[in-house]
This record gives sequence, C-alpha cells and structure tokens, in this order.
Amino acid sequence: MKQQQIRISSLVLAMSIAGFTSQSYSSGFALIENSASGQGNAFAGAAAYAEDASTVWFNPAGMMKLDKNQILVAGHFITPSSSFTNGNSVDGLGNDLEGSNDDGGIDAFVANFYWVTDIREDMKFGLGVTTPFGLTTLYDDSWVGRYHAVESDLKTININPSIAYQVNEKFSVGGGINLMLADVTLTSMIDFGAVCYAALNQATCNAQGNIPQQTDGFGDLTGDNFSDLSWGLNLGLMYDFTPETRVGVAWRSETKVKAKGDANFTVPASAAFIQSSGLFINTGLSAEITLPQSVSVSLSHEMNKWQLLADITWTGWSSFEELRIKYDNPDQPDSVTTEAWDDTFRYSIGADYALNNKWTVRGGLAYDETPVPSAERRTARIPGNSRTWLSLGGTYNINQSFIVDVGYSHLFVDDTPINNTLESSIPTLNATLNGTYDSSVDILSAQLRWNY
Repeated sequence: MKQQQIRISSLVLAMSIAGFTSQSYSSGFALIENSASGQGNAFAGAAAYAEDASTVWFNPAGMMKLDKNQILVAGHFITPSSSFTNGNSVDGLGNDLEGSNDDGGIDAFVANFYWVTDIREDMKFGLGVTTPFGLTTLYDDSWVGRYHAVESDLKTININPSIAYQVNEKFSVGGGINLMLADVTLTSMIDFGAVCYAALNQATCNAQGNIPQQTDGFGDLTGDNFSDLSWGLNLGLMYDFTPETRVGVAWRSETKVKAKGDANFTVPASAAFIQSSGLFINTGLSAEITLPQSVSVSLSHEMNKWQLLADITWTGWSSFEELRIKYDNPDQPDSVTTEAWDDTFRYSIGADYALNNKWTVRGGLAYDETPVPSAERRTARIPGNSRTWLSLGGTYNINQSFIVDVGYSHLFVDDTPINNTLESSIPTLNATLNGTYDSSVDILSAQLRWNY
C-alpha cells in the first residue's frame, strides 16, 4: 500500500509541476524585449546595428560604435491574449473534464537598463540589466485544465558586465559575463478523488467522499536560485565590409539554473489518509533547468537615409529535454516531465528611415519558430506556438544629450492545438487536456537615452 501511494504521490506531483516556466513572447519562454529601438523594427539586425547602449545585450562588440558614453532605460508593456477552447478533455477514467474555458494571459511589464562608458580610446565597458526569460500564465482554479496548471510565474534578472575592444578600423570584438537570478512559482489543483480510486476501491472512495473531480486539493511550489547564482558567457564580433555595410555575430552560452524551494500541499480532510504514509506533507524541493544557448548573425546596410537590417537567430532549445523535481521528503520520488523541445530559428527584416535630424521612423517583420514539437508536448503552462511579428517605431532626438525611442509590435500566433496527457502509469491520473488556444500579443515599448 505504501509503495503504491508513493508512486501515486510522485505522479500527482508531476501534475502540479508540469512546467518550470511560463508563457512568454519569443521562442519558448525567452524574452527578446531588451530594447525599445529594436522593438520598432522587430529586432532585425540587432547584432549589427549598434544604435544605442542596448548593444551590450545584442552584441557587446557594438559598443565601439557609440560615439559617447550612454545610459539607457527602457520599459515594455506586454498584453497577451491566450484563450483556450475545450475540445475533448478527459480525466484518467475517460470522463469529460469539468470546468470552464479560460484565458491564461496576464499583462506584464519588463524593464531594461544599460550603461556604456569609455575605458580608453580602443576599449569600452558596458553593463546591462535585463529580463531574458519569464512572464506569467494565470488561470481560474475551476477551469477545465486546473490539474495541468493554475499559476506559472517565472521571473529572471540578468546582470551582464561586458568589455569591447577595437582590433582595427573595421573589426571589433566584445564579451561579457552573465549573472542570473531566477524565482519561480507553480501551482495547480490536485484530483485527490483520482488518487483514492488508484489506491482503494471505488466503493470505499465514494463512501469517503473521495470522488474524482469533486475532491480537489492544491499544490503550491516555489523556488529560486538565490543561494546558487547562475552564470554564463556571451561573445560578439562586428566587421565593417564598407563604411555602409557591416555584419555582426553574437553568441550566448547555456545557463544552468539550480533552484531550491518548498512544496506546500492542501489536502482535503477526506483524503488525509494519504498523508499518514508520509506523502503530500510540506517539504523542500530542488530542480535544475538548462537555459539555451543562442547564435545571431545580423546584417546592417546604410543607403542614403535608409538603414536596412536583417537577422537570423538560432536558439538551442533541445537542451530542454525534461524537467526533474527532487524532494527532500524521501517518501516522494523524483517527478519527471518530458519536454523534448526542438532547436529553433528566428528570421527578421526591417528598416529605419531618417526623416530629418530630429525624427527617425522604423518598421520590421519577423517569424519566430516554436520549440514545442507537437500538441502532445504542449502544456498549459507554456501554450505558445510559432508567431509572426509586425513592428513599428520611431526615434526623436530632443537634443544631443537626450533621445527618446518608442516601439510597438503585434504578434500573430498560429492556431495552437494542445493534446497533453499528464505523465502517469496510474490510469486514473492520466488526465488529457485537449483543445485549442487562440492567441495574440501586443507589446508597447519606450526608452530614454542619455549621452554624456
């Protein structure tokens, strides 16, 4: 009985933590919103343009293109819509999953800070503070997919000191160290009626009041890496073929996040017998996830008043093979969720046009592939799909010292089917969320540059 309960505990816990991340607005759960000027042209040519101090993130070699020291502060307001329509969702007994449809999209604000200053004539120092991964999905706790996810909230802060060096008049290089803080909250409902049906016979469970979909508990998992800071590297180079045409190449390493935290459970009184074996008792937890490496190749070409831009970025999402949760409670085995994500490409083109010495307007188009390989691997925590970006923006030079940039993007997200079955060897726990997400995203960005 205890061994069976242990197996049940592990499998039900997997339902509570089916994802370690939340919905976001670039590939996978990455956030590309690291510049308002880049937002205006869909981040086309970002590793080659080096228009402002945000090049610390996109390509540190580009710092050598800045004529003055600069401080930049940017903010991005993100409004997603991610409406789910139920198809044929069923619990592990084959009964229709009860509950309403819901929209898990939540408005969010993301900020960036950059500073670039001279060290000597051929060398610059830069500092970037960004949010490269994250955002949130939040559903009602009575929605049809409540056993898959209720809240998923991942926040990251990346601190990126960098150095750039001018090798010669055409070639510059740069590199930096990335120190990342991460904080995560994951919650979901737990079907203790289904747990009882797997552990005891149906008549006994019904007599106790432990009926599937009518005896829900709650799982709340939190963690962070504050005691074990994550770190990585980034490198870049920039080469001017002519004064008008340059190419930029930038690489960011993988970053391993090791989080520790707590698992807290709310167990209905009728199912308290499960805790007598040491299961579903509040405990510590730990998890590791490898955030992907990326490579960007960008082109920038100046032609009269035009700046033409293009970019291809590869992201190594295949590093996200599984999520494994380990519990301090020895009665609770590891919970494992298979992800099996694919590597992705992002393609973008854009252009800036200088109206006069005060105003510049810009636009861009991008296509961003999803790493999720199939509807079966898509989860309610990360219900994203491939998306097309349409972006517009502009720059106003207040004077030589202060410059304002604004950018707007609308993301058209492909129709997003989901047919995700919770991983369990106990049939009563094999709930399947089946349906379609109808999603879109609007992003409004603004930043202020100070040249000094």
